Amino acid sequence: MQKETTACCPTRLGLLGFNKRSRVPGVTITQFVDPLPAGKSTPDFARKPMNVTAQEGKKAVFKAMVSGEPAPTVTWGRNKGEVEDPQTYKIKYDERAREHILEIHKVKPIHADTYKCFVTNEYGKAVSTATLTVLTGEIYYEKVVTRKKQLPPKKEGEIDPKLWELLLSAPKKDYEKICLDFGVTDFRWMLKRLNQMKKEREEEQAKVVENLDNVKQIEVKPNGRAEFGFDMKLLDPNSAIHLYKDGTMVPYGYDENSKPCLKKEGTKYVFTMKDLQPEDAGFYQVDVEDANVLTTDFQVPNVEFTAKIKDVKAVESEDAIFECVLSTPLNRITWSKGNSSLEHGDKYEITVSEDKLTHTLRVKDCGMDDMGAYYAIAGINSSSASLTVEENGDPSSEGVSVAAWRLNMPEMKSLDFEAPPSFIVPLKRRTAPQGYECYMSCAVRGNPAPRVTWYRNNISLNTNTNYHITNVCGVCSLLILRVGPRDNGEYKVVIDSKLGTAESSMSLNVRGNNNF
Repeated sequence: MQKETTACCPTRLGLLGFNKRSRVPGVTITQFVDPLPAGKSTPDFARKPMNVTAQEGKKAVFKAMVSGEPAPTVTWGRNKGEVEDPQTYKIKYDERAREHILEIHKVKPIHADTYKCFVTNEYGKAVSTATLTVLTGEIYYEKVVTRKKQLPPKKEGEIDPKLWELLLSAPKKDYEKICLDFGVTDFRWMLKRLNQMKKEREEEQAKVVENLDNVKQIEVKPNGRAEFGFDMKLLDPNSAIHLYKDGTMVPYGYDENSKPCLKKEGTKYVFTMKDLQPEDAGFYQVDVEDANVLTTDFQVPNVEFTAKIKDVKAVESEDAIFECVLSTPLNRITWSKGNSSLEHGDKYEITVSEDKLTHTLRVKDCGMDDMGAYYAIAGINSSSASLTVEENGDPSSEGVSVAAWRLNMPEMKSLDFEAPPSFIVPLKRRTAPQGYECYMSCAVRGNPAPRVTWYRNNISLNTNTNYHITNVCGVCSLLILRVGPRDNGEYKVVIDSKLGTAESSMSLNVRGNNNF
């Protein structure tokens, strides 16, 4: 399309222009003049209007912040009607907050619609849409409802109560990174108290929940939505599920136009939030009746990508590296392949520079199934790139025909890197004084990575909260914070994969009868 080079005024928006990218996802910008005069700019949104859910008879409010030089004009519209009735629609501008506001008073089901915000000046226009969902029937949340069990304030020199709440909902493998966010680098001394708190929490949950599993902390996905959730079976299917943000109850819906939205499939519950903005940051908690089942902290740091990740090509069995640079130091970012987040381990190596600005993902031993789109997600911003994997020995890049190469080279044999599970360092016999800490470990290997199960006297310990079990790059360890007579016995580690099974065992002898 040929670009329009003649300036036009807002009354001539019918002239053809060309589209340009907005800084805000979901915003459409049409530019009428190219090049723009010095110091001039097309309209854009600094903050676009968000979807709104309102109870019938109440007030719904859309807000937007805009930019552009000269200062643009803001107008509002809707798909299925007009916004001209002064008794229903109030259009305002808040100079202090620099917000353009559309208020809809005493909303009715007929007002449920997609609303549009038009921002125009002589050099272009920007358009953003937002939906209004009207709840009918019972009045929800007539007043501000706060969580009955409020977190105590943080006291000087003590652990932030928010940290304890997050650890109670998190799997053990996430303890270290959660503690790091709160500036706690050694958390082993916290485990005994945490285990006791978990028992109390589980007793509380057992009053309303039959089973709770796969609790997942909030995470921004490549599609721009934030998700958190769990698998749960309720004792009473009619039990109330409440969502709180910073201690205040938040209404949610059940369709994609709601923010937040709860999706339920069988026993799987997933909360999602779209059109993420900085104000969505907060401390979220989900309660069933009065029992907490999930706590998660949604942080939206003010960060951008100084250097985004770039497309990578790799040869089979080689490593591929994605790297990005941030404008603000972060302890970690989220790496994803497609819509699945990636964890540091045998397949992926995730590292961060000392200044916390450069973040790197290494995809090890690339295969054809590693090809696809990869994402680096920092806060609510993301960067994407693709990985292409070429067959090992592909002659096409040398300009030699495949047929000729096959004639002149012997037949290649496929390499098999699979290996059955085995112990590099087995368990060793230990003697520990009663009342003290005991640490035991072993090192394992295998491809695919084997599953590791710990036993004491042939009883599995993997779900026993009295023992802190970790597996970092094949080094498997078990920590007993306070050894007692009941810890006497034979300890065994069993590792298994599709290629076989191996095991290593040892005896722990607890000495002394002192109670410390």
